[in-house]
Amino acid sequence: MLRRHQRTSFLIASGLSTAGSFASITAKGWILMDRSGNPLLLALHFALLAMPSLLVSGPAGVATDRHGAARVLVLAQWGLFIAALLGAVSIPLTSGSLQLALLLTSTMLLGIASAYELTARNKYCALMVDKPEQLAPYLTKFSVVFNLGKLVGPPLGGWLVAVTGAGAALTIDAFTFLLPIATVLWLLTPRADLDIRSAAGSEASLATAWRDAGGVLRHVLRYSAMACLLCFFHPGLAPMMAKQVLGPSPQSLGLFTSVLAAGSICGGLLLQRNSTWLSQRPGLLLGSCTAVTGAAQLAMATWGLRGSIGIGLASTFVIGAGTAALLAGVNLISQVGSPMAIRGRMAGLGQIAFLGGGGASGIVAALISIQAGLAASFGLLGVAALALGLRELLQRRQLRLVLRST
Repeated sequence: MLRRHQRTSFLIASGLSTAGSFASITAKGWILMDRSGNPLLLALHFALLAMPSLLVSGPAGVATDRHGAARVLVLAQWGLFIAALLGAVSIPLTSGSLQLALLLTSTMLLGIASAYELTARNKYCALMVDKPEQLAPYLTKFSVVFNLGKLVGPPLGGWLVAVTGAGAALTIDAFTFLLPIATVLWLLTPRADLDIRSAAGSEASLATAWRDAGGVLRHVLRYSAMACLLCFFHPGLAPMMAKQVLGPSPQSLGLFTSVLAAGSICGGLLLQRNSTWLSQRPGLLLGSCTAVTGAAQLAMATWGLRGSIGIGLASTFVIGAGTAALLAGVNLISQVGSPMAIRGRMAGLGQIAFLGGGGASGIVAALISIQAGLAASFGLLGVAALALGLRELLQRRQLRLVLRST
């Protein structure tokens, strides 16, 4: 009973800090646009958040397995707080180009610290459960919390800037990171005996984790990179999608992103309710998510981008649900199916697959859109995603994964 309450406390604290992260990103984006008027700075702002995660997720996983999940988690959370505080103090203390540079530096440091926090948190969750079968439902709850934070955080950030001013808004956002630090340090009693660490040297490398993961998990990581390449371009093209489905107003973009986030939450909830069963059937889980998302992309290309608002919003909802379940499913499978000693590195490899495939997806979709239009981009990638998902279902729907306890 006590450990269950501790798991809930950790989940709530992480959810509040997630909302704070998205609020901070939104607030800084508004400040950058308001004070520079340069849309390229907005693009750089989001690039500085994502690219460091791609580059340091591997080292973050190595550090987690080498030094322990609890230690890396706390250090990463302090890093998040310091990075956010840097952005907050830049408002009253600096101005002009220096202020903009500090805001961008704050975002880059947030991206780096987030990569370490995510890999450590994934492994840390296994220390908070009493039985191995409790891990899958607990891990998938974080996906739901993440998407709730993504839904609540941006309007919260905008509201704080409007009501309290830029500096106060960023300060409030920064202090949300102290809650998970206090929770981990003073409220939680993880099972430290389960935190198996890797030895120094070559045994602590990503290559060793890849080798020791086994054939099923290696396939899951390769497949997730390909699926993200075909399905995960909507974050970058959301403004263009919203404009064609609903119209060019800011309210249209707000409605579009809300529908996308609502789909993500529902996809996470569906996975959470069936997490143990689905985590043992990776072919069924990943193939279904990819095929459903591909079908929704085709519906968007055929009707949603050609005047049918209802089908456009329904397709948006399904795309949000499918991609959220895909990403959370890969993370889930890589944790429950791997030995404890390599779970940090498996989380890092999963992030590399997501971010690498997703980053390339945005570029591919943008290039197709420039040459042939957004509908063609959705259509071509939708056909490929549907084919990939159906192929996975036909060839590997009977694939089984043995859940690991240590």
